[in-house]
Amino acid sequence: MALDPENARLEGRVVVVTGAAVGIGSAVAEGCARFGADLALCDRDGSGMADTARAVEAAGRRVVTALLDVRDAAAVGEFAREVASGFGHADVLVNNAGGGFQADFLDVSAKGQEALVHENFSSVTHCVRAFVPLIPEAGGSIVNVTSVEAHRAAPGFAVYSAMKAAVANLTKSLALELADRRIRVNCVAPDRIATPGIGPLGEGRTPLPRPGSPDDVAGAVVFLASDLSRFVTGVTLHVDGGTLAAGGWRRARDGGFEV
Repeated sequence: MALDPENARLEGRVVVVTGAAVGIGSAVAEGCARFGADLALCDRDGSGMADTARAVEAAGRRVVTALLDVRDAAAVGEFAREVASGFGHADVLVNNAGGGFQADFLDVSAKGQEALVHENFSSVTHCVRAFVPLIPEAGGSIVNVTSVEAHRAAPGFAVYSAMKAAVANLTKSLALELADRRIRVNCVAPDRIATPGIGPLGEGRTPLPRPGSPDDVAGAVVFLASDLSRFVTGVTLHVDGGTLAAGGWRRARDGGFEV
């Protein structure tokens, strides 16, 4: 395959995005639509998801939506059947849904821990099992949205961080198990991304002297969904302005770095 701008296009492909109502999920859906994909969206926020669906349609693409909780395996299975009925197949699965809350580990109840496990890990396994059978023999792509917290300590978010690390490790195993199906499995690990759930971010906290946006993450997902990354599997692409590389270093007021 000679490298060509068309390799970035997603025409003829169906992209499934979980947590598609706002923020990164919405940006991923809209970005994939602009690159030619049809979309299947799910979220618990029906109003926000409707906004995303309208943006997909404004880009001239078809869209199927489902109001559901990805922690519910039966609901995810029904969504997959709706996608199969509406499109006949799915080419790309973006596991974006997730979330957490801040609390010291010893203050997290068993019920709270269970919620974090299901929202950030089990949701991914439910979706992979449901949608892999819809991926054609020609192959496809799975992109799991994790976090920089999967790769460092996260005091106050210990269970969330552990589940994101679990997804990163699962991604490597699935990259091997699904390779014979020509399905590539990768992660995107964002940090310092301004989303509705986080709010605006100031400059100067990352080596790149600006905060990130959901569109920055969408760009990475489009790359991993497209033929530009056809020999890339089992990796984590960090969209963090250099946060992981910096370790404990951060940009100082004078433009240098301090730890």
